[in-house]
Amino acid sequence: MKLFNRNAKGGTRGEMSFIEHLDELRGHLFKSAIAVVIGAIIMAVYNNFIVKKILMGPTHGDFPTYGVLCKLSRRLGLGSKLCMEQINVKMQSTAVAGQFDVYFNILLIGGFIIAFPYVFWQFWKFTKPALTAKELKNTRGVIFWVSLLFFTGVFFGYFVIAPYTINFFSKFSIDDNIQNIWTIGSYFNTIVPLILGAGLAFQLPLVMYFLAKVGVVSSAYLRRVRKYAILIMLIVAGIITPPDMLSQIVCTIPLMLLYEISVWLCVKVEKRQKKEDAEWQ
Repeated sequence: MKLFNRNAKGGTRGEMSFIEHLDELRGHLFKSAIAVVIGAIIMAVYNNFIVKKILMGPTHGDFPTYGVLCKLSRRLGLGSKLCMEQINVKMQSTAVAGQFDVYFNILLIGGFIIAFPYVFWQFWKFTKPALTAKELKNTRGVIFWVSLLFFTGVFFGYFVIAPYTINFFSKFSIDDNIQNIWTIGSYFNTIVPLILGAGLAFQLPLVMYFLAKVGVVSSAYLRRVRKYAILIMLIVAGIITPPDMLSQIVCTIPLMLLYEISVWLCVKVEKRQKKEDAEWQ
């Protein structure tokens, strides 16, 4: 099977076999892996700060989010309703290599987060030659926007979603005689999906933009299902936050904003396509 490798102007610069494409992909994956390893080394150098201040940060009473929420609560005249106390949950490791496994995963995932722009750039370099000049023009700045949205989502997940989730489960008890004693593995496996999931969730506007470009979704459809989308956001926020309305609003507003940005981008795409169709006719 032969595949064409396009140049930046949309022309073919020669045929490449399927195996040659696999070899090229392997090169990009290898470079991405090297970047992740370098990121992991950086994490290892600052491991004490990473573990105590970042990984265990949401369990400390001086975590930045708690101070901001406390000040906001007092300014709104709510007293200490939004204030969160230090989490009084004991941590333990029940496996021989439990702490080592968590430490290795911290380095690996942290290295990936640090290297994310470069990893995505390598993926983009692999797919870019197959795009036409028009497609390249429409995707200008994609590396910057994907990286910006990813890091914004990671920060939102770490400073907003993770603290709410950890505080909720630390105080949740079905009986006073049952004490919460977490394993470090379960704690890590709880907050990491929230943080990375938020990073991916913040890609929603770009995903909707490209789906609108290929005609899969439209602004009219997004407006029509908006109420269902908001309901899903409220349900998710209700699960991960304490049972008070203000906490749910704090988590829901950014998600709703991303949804509205997606609608706006779809409108822009539709207007541009109508203009191009009119010029073609």
